[in-house]
Amino acid sequence: MKTFALLPAIVALLASPLGAQTANPNAEPTGNGTATGTTTSADGKTIETDGPRRFWQASVPGGDYMVAIDRISSISKQTYMLDAALVVHEVTIDTTGQALARFYYIEPPSSPATGAGQVIERGRQVVDQIGKRTGNDAGTMVVKKYPETTHAKCVEYRLLDAAELNALYKSLKDTWETGRGRKFIVK
Repeated sequence: MKTFALLPAIVALLASPLGAQTANPNAEPTGNGTATGTTTSADGKTIETDGPRRFWQASVPGGDYMVAIDRISSISKQTYMLDAALVVHEVTIDTTGQALARFYYIEPPSSPATGAGQVIERGRQVVDQIGKRTGNDAGTMVVKKYPETTHAKCVEYRLLDAAELNALYKSLKDTWETGRGRKFIVK
């Protein structure tokens, strides 16, 4: 009689799907039950993958940034003129923490033949020469002018083109809206 009492438990165990027994309890849920996988931009410069649960990560040539999704209080994307010579496209992430994150792309002037364009081009050449000597990639280094642009509690990253910045903003916005952790990478 004791073996008959175990029979329903054995049948239930054998009838349950194997996947349910081996599912990862820490796996991040997705909206439709399928993995979202990896997204690569058409030019292959940016990649977006599933990231750690509850976090958005960005790996860009100038460094890495990670924030808890529930700590994001606002995101913005804006364009402004800098020193009447450069156009800056910027994404900012404000959090409940102590640091403001800025990701930006500096648009070169439309014509290097202008006076401002010539000064900027010469400045770029000098920065590139310094980068070669020091082993740094000057194109992705954040541009600051002490003390005017040295901001306490501000983390900055420079991207090389507008498409990278737009892809970063889309990844950030989608992550914040869905609450699903993502990792954004610029090659």
